Amino acid sequence: MFRKILAAAALLSATLALAAVDVNKATEAELDSVKGIGPGTSRTILQERRKGAFSDWDDFISRVKGVGPARASNLSEAGLTVGGKPFKSSPPAGESRRLRE
Repeated sequence: MFRKILAAAALLSATLALAAVDVNKATEAELDSVKGIGPGTSRTILQERRKGAFSDWDDFISRVKGVGPARASNLSEAGLTVGGKPFKSSPPAGESRRLRE
């Protein structure tokens, strides 16, 4: 029984790893496959990527019109990565100070 659970967990993690779509490497079709990205957004991403690879999520957000932190978070949850990394939002202003106190 333990082996079956272990095999299922391995299969699930492999499936999730394959679901990740890196914005710097993806084709238009791969970008379209991410929930929340339609043909217009994928074309915008590809146009911006021709100018240079996205260095991080902040760079992606600043260069792709219509993508802010909330949408970036949703796209990341749907499998989009920038440089292989998921989106991690910054704490709201003043929040980091409260955490240190």
